Amino acid sequence: MTMTAPEPGFDIPARPGDPVSAVATPALVIDLDAFEANLARMADHAARLGVRLRAHAKTHKSADIAQAQVQSGATGICCQKVSEALALIRGGVRDVLIANEVVAPRAIALLMRAASRARVAVCADHPANVAALSAAVMAARAEGAEALTLEVLVEVDTGAGRCGVAPGAEAVTLAQAIHDAPGLRLGGIQAYHGNAQHIYDPAERARVLDASIRAAAATRDALLAAGLPCPRVTGAGTGSFAIEAASGVYTEIQAGSYVFMDADYARVADPEGGVTGGFEQALFVLATVMSTPVPGRAVCDAGLKALAVDSGLPLVAAPAGVTYRGASDEHGTLDDPDGVLALGDQVRLIPGHCDPTCNLHDWYVCIRRGKVEALWPVTARGKLF
Repeated sequence: MTMTAPEPGFDIPARPGDPVSAVATPALVIDLDAFEANLARMADHAARLGVRLRAHAKTHKSADIAQAQVQSGATGICCQKVSEALALIRGGVRDVLIANEVVAPRAIALLMRAASRARVAVCADHPANVAALSAAVMAARAEGAEALTLEVLVEVDTGAGRCGVAPGAEAVTLAQAIHDAPGLRLGGIQAYHGNAQHIYDPAERARVLDASIRAAAATRDALLAAGLPCPRVTGAGTGSFAIEAASGVYTEIQAGSYVFMDADYARVADPEGGVTGGFEQALFVLATVMSTPVPGRAVCDAGLKALAVDSGLPLVAAPAGVTYRGASDEHGTLDDPDGVLALGDQVRLIPGHCDPTCNLHDWYVCIRRGKVEALWPVTARGKLF
């Protein structure tokens, strides 16, 4: 079967220099002023709190954005999947933590390829996986990669109820297995409480994170008491980094969504009632009104294939007074009680959840002062294995 090549110039939503009004929609749009402010703000937070930032690239899946994060002070990036890491390594990223387990044989083979090209670490929560990773490294060494060593972190369940061994003794047993395994190096512990990121009430979030931090600290101390190294304790995210970083337990934070924000993270209040971290909304889905069938209702061209709704429907950033009421595959239904929308008008939407929204698009359209400044590919779009 012969594949049809894209027609030059017609597979992109805009060109640099175009006015925003000329962008083909639905399009994923970055407000560069807000984006750059978020980069600087997180760099300041990390420096003030005395932790390293390992920015989570699962948010954006973009080599351009990962490079911008590193240039603004991040020590490296996180990924969730090996193919995602490989795509970003090909794009120039040189320090990656796969903050997840890699178990399938083909995925482990790809992990060896990634580890031969960049500094790569991975998590484990089962001794059989540790043995498989060790065997893969030793096989790679036998085939000529004599210097290959894989850094492996113990993933600890500090309360999220997802992956991870129990804190304390179980984590020490697994850490010992990593330490003793040929070809592996014990890198410390991964202690990420994902659920805590989205607890809106600051007092409840602090209570949950206090228990999580104590579990991480106890595990670190147990490793050290057993004579095992624990060079890093990594975790935390956009909704929780301020508390975890201030604890003195975490050496590294894995925030990702801070660079864009979304409607759900905007609800995660700090103790003063502001948006956690003070980050700005930098990511939007630009849509066009395609129908005004009756007074008070309009339909735009951004539905389920353009934005994720798992964390709620998008908010309408502009124009004012319009509400996004419902999504189907290709359509978004808008309530327009004041009749401000006309056929062909653009609507700027704030997605409920930025991460899966980004994975639906091929390009970021980067705008400043009403014009397109750059286009960045979503480098690792669809890289799910």
